[in-house]
Amino acid sequence: MKTKISLAALIVLSAALFANAQTVDKKTLTIEGAKKVIAGAVTYAKKNNAPGGVIAVVDEGGNLMALERLDGTFAAGANISIGKARTAVLFKRPTKAFEDIIKNGRTAMVALPDAYFTPLQGGVPITIDGQIVGAVGVSGAASAQQDEELAMTAAAAVSRGPAPVTYFDSAKVSAAFDKGAVLFNQGENYMVHASRREKPGMAEIHTKDADIVHVLDGTATLITGGTAIDAKVTEPDELRGSAISGGEAHQLKKGDVIIVPAGMPHWFKEVSNPFLYYVVKAR
Repeated sequence: MKTKISLAALIVLSAALFANAQTVDKKTLTIEGAKKVIAGAVTYAKKNNAPGGVIAVVDEGGNLMALERLDGTFAAGANISIGKARTAVLFKRPTKAFEDIIKNGRTAMVALPDAYFTPLQGGVPITIDGQIVGAVGVSGAASAQQDEELAMTAAAAVSRGPAPVTYFDSAKVSAAFDKGAVLFNQGENYMVHASRREKPGMAEIHTKDADIVHVLDGTATLITGGTAIDAKVTEPDELRGSAISGGEAHQLKKGDVIIVPAGMPHWFKEVSNPFLYYVVKAR
């Protein structure tokens, strides 16, 4: 009798294990998660003075979960942002990949139905533990690049697991240094800025961000420490002043690296024209 019971138990256990082997734990994006995605984009937009934009969040099936329209956005932005988000989740790739493919000559892709395909950068999948659970689309910011930055920041607000590799070719890097621009923004964690100075700046204090500076070209005198004169809050966690009283002078040249801790006043007192440098802002 015991043998029969044990055999029956083994059969039941084997069936349960087999059933588990046929299923996987599925991650889902909740409404609270969708709201957090939008909040991440709105915070970034305000911090970087983005002139507008519509942020749309969809679930894994491309169904709209949440949408927010910032002031100053053109009316068509809502439909475009939803299209970007839907494209990113249904094709499981950032929409910038499709824009680049079409730019490189595969124009036949534009024949795909508009309801499923918006090949404009600004759509990014949302990933949790390796599973794509939704996507965010942004349209109507200052530029296509800023649409992309907002979307990446928004997705990073809830995404978990290994981050995707981000690649910038030399042309894009050169274009960023031509005007001085954010090259990559990883939300609250870090930001890479392709910085360009042609004249001295204001005294700066970043209360939460450390600046890791790598000089690519030119020379500069950087003052650190001391007291920022007439320092005023210009945006959350940021202060600016007219100059620095006291402090330590550093003569920077090509190849130098200097790390300015969070909360440390610093001021580019003198610079060559141009002075080019990478800044990694680490929070």
